Amino acid sequence: MSNWETPGASDEWYTPANVFEALGCWFDLDVAAPESKTHVPVTYSFTQKHDGLNQPWDGFVWMNPPFGGRNGLIPWLDKFFDHGNGIALVPDRTSAPWFWGAFRQADAVLFTRKIRFIRPDGTEGKSPSCGTALMAKGEIGFVALNRARDAGFGIMALPFTEPP
Repeated sequence: MSNWETPGASDEWYTPANVFEALGCWFDLDVAAPESKTHVPVTYSFTQKHDGLNQPWDGFVWMNPPFGGRNGLIPWLDKFFDHGNGIALVPDRTSAPWFWGAFRQADAVLFTRKIRFIRPDGTEGKSPSCGTALMAKGEIGFVALNRARDAGFGIMALPFTEPP
């Protein structure tokens, strides 16, 4: 088993092309890209050497942040929601406090069919072992998640900030 198959052993998770095909959109910035070329349809990428968490973000962003660490997603999600324009791929840990906070801030959340990330050698991995969700903030992301839902890619949830 490679280190990509061991939970927490690596933060190099490559999002498969079918995710972007379902979304049908172009991104201005990938804020947490791996060093190698990926399937992300994007104009510019921050890799680990750029430290995307500490760079200014601009435009419509794609974020598949490092999944490692118990609350390691929180600073990424804080910056994502402060930025207010993009799509974030996160584990669907619906019982985690960070998930509840992020869910409330999203404009839409798509609970996806099982996504298997791609290893750096291009083969399909067994990770993540959990499900995933796509969180949208802003109109472009909302439209893209609806497109993916209509294509059968997942189940849409719309957070309510006040009781109906």
